[in-house]
Amino acid sequence: MGLTSTGAGVCVAVDAGNSKTDVAVLDTSGRVLGAARGGGFQPPTVGVAEAVGGLERTVLRAAEAAGASPADFAHVSACLANADLPSEERALESALRDLGWGGTAHVANDTFAILRAGLPDDGSVRHGAAVVCGAGINCVGRAEDGRTHRFPAVGHLSGDWGGGSGLASEALWHAARAADGRGAPTALARVLPAHFGLPTMYALIEALHLGELPMARKHEITPLLFACAREGDPVALSLVHQQADEIVSLAVVTLSRLDLLETASPVFLGGGVVTARHPELDARLAEQLALRAPKATAHLVTAPPVLGAALLALDQAEAPRDAHARVREHYA
Repeated sequence: MGLTSTGAGVCVAVDAGNSKTDVAVLDTSGRVLGAARGGGFQPPTVGVAEAVGGLERTVLRAAEAAGASPADFAHVSACLANADLPSEERALESALRDLGWGGTAHVANDTFAILRAGLPDDGSVRHGAAVVCGAGINCVGRAEDGRTHRFPAVGHLSGDWGGGSGLASEALWHAARAADGRGAPTALARVLPAHFGLPTMYALIEALHLGELPMARKHEITPLLFACAREGDPVALSLVHQQADEIVSLAVVTLSRLDLLETASPVFLGGGVVTARHPELDARLAEQLALRAPKATAHLVTAPPVLGAALLALDQAEAPRDAHARVREHYA
């Protein structure tokens, strides 16, 4: 199924995260004509030019699968990790336009993809907040009148706490202090080195510091933290509860800044940490959200984030409502 079946230009949806990029080429009836997956999108690490170049290669593979060419692109909707500031969004949008693709392009932080994927397509609800807790953590919100609220979300510098990477670092910190006597006892001091086949926390610290164990493997630590919390380890459980409290804080501040605390509002939750459905995290989230924002309702978004980018593209194309239903069905 290719471009010739539509007789018109196609939309391109991009969800680019820290670890992977998903691209879908779709027509305005909501049919996905081609797709491709690429590597992570990390302009702060590799530079804008190299990051956009990698993105371009993935888009072109998706276009080839769809039987389309860049000249056929009516609109590119790109929801990108590391587009944390409006100025970064503008710079990346300009870089996409410089590629010479046809049509228009719009860049937004990838958290907006979760928000759009959660909101209904009939316009019955046009406000709410979205929190992504995956490798990192971020939150955005939208009011009925189109106003938005967001955080800088550039890490420790902007006051962020948690996400999978942050939780892994916290688990290592507490395990190290427990092992050498500076901190409270925790099973993490035993479980973490054992997972990597090492005898002690000292050995794990040495292996990570010297590069004998790739730092990229830190992502394996977060599930171990949740397992220890499930077993009742006080230190691990306190970190899980702190993560839940941070997610709620982001949502509550966003709803407050948009004057939505007194309005029934959805809070959409996405990202690997929350979609893993850890009971200890879920329970604390529900408790704290009910306490601090009683008119808000939490909704888990488990669809691939590229769905949100695709819906934004169809919005821009003023596609019929059944187009939105078709692309949702594709990613169900």
